[in-house]
Amino acid sequence: MTNDTICALATATGGAIGIVRVSGCLSLEVLGRIFRVSSRNTGNFCANRVYYGHIIDAEGGVVDEVLVSVFRAPHSYTGEDAVEISCHGSQYILHTVLSLLIQQGCRMANPGEFTQRAYLNGKMDLSQAEAVADLIASTNEATHRLAISQLRGNFSTELSRLREKLLKLTSLLELELDFSDHEDLEFADRTELLDLARKIDEHINRLAHSFHTGQAIKQGVPVAIVGKTNVGKSTLLNRLLRDERAIVSDVHGTTRDTIEDIMDLHGVSFRFIDTAGIRQTVDEVEQIGISRTFAAIDRARIILWLIDAEPTAAECMEMQERAVGKSLIIIQNKIDTDIAKKVNIPLSVSHVPFLQISAKNGINIINLEEEIYQAANIPLLKNSDIIVTNARHYEALVNAHESLLRVINALSQQLSGDLVAEDLRLALSQLADITGGQITTNEVLENIFKTFCVGK
Repeated sequence: MTNDTICALATATGGAIGIVRVSGCLSLEVLGRIFRVSSRNTGNFCANRVYYGHIIDAEGGVVDEVLVSVFRAPHSYTGEDAVEISCHGSQYILHTVLSLLIQQGCRMANPGEFTQRAYLNGKMDLSQAEAVADLIASTNEATHRLAISQLRGNFSTELSRLREKLLKLTSLLELELDFSDHEDLEFADRTELLDLARKIDEHINRLAHSFHTGQAIKQGVPVAIVGKTNVGKSTLLNRLLRDERAIVSDVHGTTRDTIEDIMDLHGVSFRFIDTAGIRQTVDEVEQIGISRTFAAIDRARIILWLIDAEPTAAECMEMQERAVGKSLIIIQNKIDTDIAKKVNIPLSVSHVPFLQISAKNGINIINLEEEIYQAANIPLLKNSDIIVTNARHYEALVNAHESLLRVINALSQQLSGDLVAEDLRLALSQLADITGGQITTNEVLENIFKTFCVGK
């Protein structure tokens, strides 16, 4: 990290107010050159105070009246001397303020550099720094809760506890190795070590498995709407989204590609995918659409199978095979018509949730939404809940799990302590990678922080 003093716009342009952030050892000195309080310049800014005054250009002219928040190291977001200038949101004013700061010795910040400095200065660990980006990107209550939990350090605390237990294991084995020439001494009871290793591995494995739920919450639970042509799939999509998102027509094969959109149910995002109708066709374009329907089924977590007539046993078997490992909901549409009321569900799928609706008239849509939410099996989240949402964290947890499996296997077979200790050290290192507890390469750091906006 350089000693440069950096500046950047921390708010989107076009609003009533714009905030310019400054961080670095020259922050207060630079501020004193362009900011006038009560008709005079001053460099004696007190920490944790807000000052009212004016930004002055090189000729002494007033650029804008502003509020300036002053922070002194280490009590700032970055851990350095820092300043936040609240201006009017004019693009000209904000550009002028940034230009004046650069003229006085600042440079424009790189994407994520403020948060990167906070991490490097020990204000937060790496997983908390990544949570900043997740918090900014949160689009619903669930993603917000997960980001807040991680930002508060709940995940880091959990990892710290696991590392302490691993360190205890490692220390006992290392001590045993140091005194290996004393056969009458035993520092590590292998049975107790094996039991502890299994408990730690179970905890790590549980965290790793939460990644699938975390991804569904973060990216939206994928829900595929499938069925034959003209059963009302596009009508149902429009009804769920409360918008005319898909074209509705009586012509068979109108939908020839997947159409996706997102809606929230109880604070969780669901990504609905309208698909091409499944039927035998010689139309080459429609065949491509049908193949994409099957691809959508493969990546979906929930399948809404829409019917308007009684499905055959073969159709039920095929749909059940495609829905293995997923939640299947059978929906009889068009119950507002006399013909549809006569439809019965075969016994082979009688255990599958079944609803009767009218997508056109909105009958039982609320009940369907509740069934979809229940099928997602998303836990009721609290701010203290720990669910893994980051692929980098998931990979590290999986690697730690594999290392611990080797530890468990070695302890079970009474193998040499030095072999066990090596895998324990590896597991510790892999957990440390999540929080940045060890030296991390610049390439990894840049890859994490480059996705941030410039003002963070």
